Amino acid sequence: MSKTVRRLLQLCLVVCAFIIPGVAEAHVLGGPMGGFGSGFEHPLLGADHFLAMLAVGLWGAQMGGRSVWTLPATFPLIMCVGGVIGMIGPLPDWSISAGIALSLLALGLSIALAWWAPEWASLGIIALFALFHGYPHGQIAPSAADPAAYTVGFVVATGMIHILGIGLGYGLGRLWNGLLVRGLGGGIVLAGIYYLVSGQI
Repeated sequence: MSKTVRRLLQLCLVVCAFIIPGVAEAHVLGGPMGGFGSGFEHPLLGADHFLAMLAVGLWGAQMGGRSVWTLPATFPLIMCVGGVIGMIGPLPDWSISAGIALSLLALGLSIALAWWAPEWASLGIIALFALFHGYPHGQIAPSAADPAAYTVGFVVATGMIHILGIGLGYGLGRLWNGLLVRGLGGGIVLAGIYYLVSGQI
């Protein structure tokens, strides 16, 4: 095994170490919500959000071109719109949970199948699911000690996860004709199925 492959596998293990503890936690955070720190840790502790953000970066890197930056730039912007909707208009919890689970299924499947989608289609998919991911955070942000700082922390962490996804996409995409990246997509699909069946979002 080459040194490069060994390092990439070690990086994957580190990523898994972040993902696995959060699977059972989803959106549950312990203790009172503060400001920037609470917002920053939320995407890292919620596996459903973490995997979706990772998938956005992976898919963008997999498609290349403008998608590398248009997908990760669009998601947080539209997620903020979803957050505003969450603050002003209640929707059924089951519909939001289903939307989040379906986001993992759709994004993971796009990666697993290496779908080079037209830009309008990829941005439409990203925007739709960003609304679902933003909505629950719009509901809980007002209860934070500092809602503005909480929101900034959440968006910053989201951007960092996008960058991680892009890095993994570029790094692993060169190995075995992209099969490792497609395998990660398959894992995200399985997580989406788990959340859809269990309803644990």
